[in-house]
Amino acid sequence: MEESNRQKKIASVLQRDLVDVLQNAATQGGMRGIIISVSKVSVTVDLSIAKVYLSIFPSDKGVKLLEGIKNNAPLIKHEIAQRTRHQLRRMPELDFYIDDSLEYIEKIDRSLKGLDNPITDPDLLDKRKKK
Repeated sequence: MEESNRQKKIASVLQRDLVDVLQNAATQGGMRGIIISVSKVSVTVDLSIAKVYLSIFPSDKGVKLLEGIKNNAPLIKHEIAQRTRHQLRRMPELDFYIDDSLEYIEKIDRSLKGLDNPITDPDLLDKRKKK
């Protein structure tokens, strides 16, 4: 089902403010050299939940950072609510996820270029054998 204009507007407002909040938290928290970008925000039809997809570089620190962000979700929600109090009546709950689409694209690109050949390295293939 396609998003309504209201959902798209709320998602863009949340995305813009989340970028500011997360980048400020990263720089003030002493995490130099880590880039956190909000790649997508999608809001449910009833505007109660916002799914936030984060792209974190370097990607090996993504899981740890995501855990920290989820633990601080109430603080992040409060900060966003303060910033959007004149635009949103009710602040949706924030669910954070890692956006791994860039890694997926990189794997496909490497396979197409012949760098990762599953014939010479069978460990690249998923284990599809039935037990």
